[in-house]
Amino acid sequence: MSSSRAPSDVVALAPVNLSRAWAVLGVVFIADVMDVLDTTIANLAGPSIRADVGGAESTLQWVLAAYTTTFAIGLVASGRLGDILGRRRLFLGGMVGFTLASLACGLAPGVGWLITARALQGLTGSVMIPQGLALVTVVFPAEHLRRALIPIGPVMGAVTVAGPILAGWLLHLNLFGSQWRAIFLINVPIGVVAAILACLVLPHRAGEDPHMRIDPAGIGLITVASLMLIVPLVQGREQGWPLWTHLMLVGAVAALALFVVSERRGRHPVIPPTLLRRRGFVVGLLITGAVFASFTAFQLAFNLLLQLGLHWTPLRTGLALIPWALGTAVGMGLAGAVLTDRFGRATVQIGLVIGAAGLLGLWWTVAHDQGALTLWSCTPSLLLIGLGSGLVFIPIFDYILGDASSDEVGVGSGLLNAVQQFANAIGFAALGTVFFATAGAGGLTAYVAATQLVLGLAAGLYLVTVFLVRLLPEHAQHAGH
Repeated sequence: MSSSRAPSDVVALAPVNLSRAWAVLGVVFIADVMDVLDTTIANLAGPSIRADVGGAESTLQWVLAAYTTTFAIGLVASGRLGDILGRRRLFLGGMVGFTLASLACGLAPGVGWLITARALQGLTGSVMIPQGLALVTVVFPAEHLRRALIPIGPVMGAVTVAGPILAGWLLHLNLFGSQWRAIFLINVPIGVVAAILACLVLPHRAGEDPHMRIDPAGIGLITVASLMLIVPLVQGREQGWPLWTHLMLVGAVAALALFVVSERRGRHPVIPPTLLRRRGFVVGLLITGAVFASFTAFQLAFNLLLQLGLHWTPLRTGLALIPWALGTAVGMGLAGAVLTDRFGRATVQIGLVIGAAGLLGLWWTVAHDQGALTLWSCTPSLLLIGLGSGLVFIPIFDYILGDASSDEVGVGSGLLNAVQQFANAIGFAALGTVFFATAGAGGLTAYVAATQLVLGLAAGLYLVTVFLVRLLPEHAQHAGH
């Protein structure tokens, strides 16, 4: 992007009155809720999906990882594409695509169709979500923007709480014999209404910069690296780790190295080189990957233990996860309202220690109770896991970007969101493979051992990141800039 461009080259903003701005926020909320719910409820429905459509154990991993992988890849370029092609246009296209992909998931006749549709869901979601936040920041006057953004945390927290309950309830109701398909089909009427509202309220111009450029070589290399890493991690165990899986893992490292070289030499890099020279940002990428991969793996392992090992119904499993969801919501609220201002980045460390304690507590409970595991025996540990994770989720990105310049914050935040999604995919792929390798042919004892191993690894990663947090900037982005 040339610095000599005149200000008039940037597309002018359309005037938006305050009532219409709130309507735009409502549409964006709907999009965000659809995205968050889709991951949560698909996780809980995994065993029911496999029982119906068949497939190997990796089916569960692919149903989850296909969405998060393509979402992460799409996020790398979608922010800049919004500048070039128009944020309204991409938001609408993403919303329609997400709705159609949800319909395709709900109608999937087999495993291949479902995984492909999930990948399309993730890709179209990645196009939609970044445009929403950009539109909100444009349509609200500066004096109202902070008040407009305040509900996002509580709303997403409420969705996190409601997700497991909604998934279990839908599977329990089995509307019109739809079984697990209802969790995807429910997106269709919501998406249709949201698309109509978006057509009516979204501004036609939202501060786009048509001179923005993207780096197709960089995006291509990071896409290849991602796929060459995820595919063997999911498929390798079932196929006995043949030669091609090792070659793909080596190829992923090579593609990533080429990406770094391309970023340094390219005229329009995906990641500003100055960001990669900031210690806090690089360390933050490691922290983000470790925390979110661990968090995702915990959810997957515990869900599989309850449904496949203990043969709990999806509804009972969803109810069992309520303490975790409530703990997450409380932790997010405390971090945003009180603790971050008082303790600074130590809030993140406190959250990681509490979360690790919860994971180890659940490890002990699973080992001690085994077949006698109950909703109540899991509650204390799940509350701690949720509380600790909630304390981390709210402030972590602000501290990672604490010393970033104003020009770097936008792309840095987008990249961190992409890493978060990719870490979720790694959690499903790598630690999911660890789970199934340990579980073997199944049975309660095997599922208990597999769950304990994943919980132990997740707790270990949480504790390692406690020390990495000390390398982050001392001041958060919102406080220091």
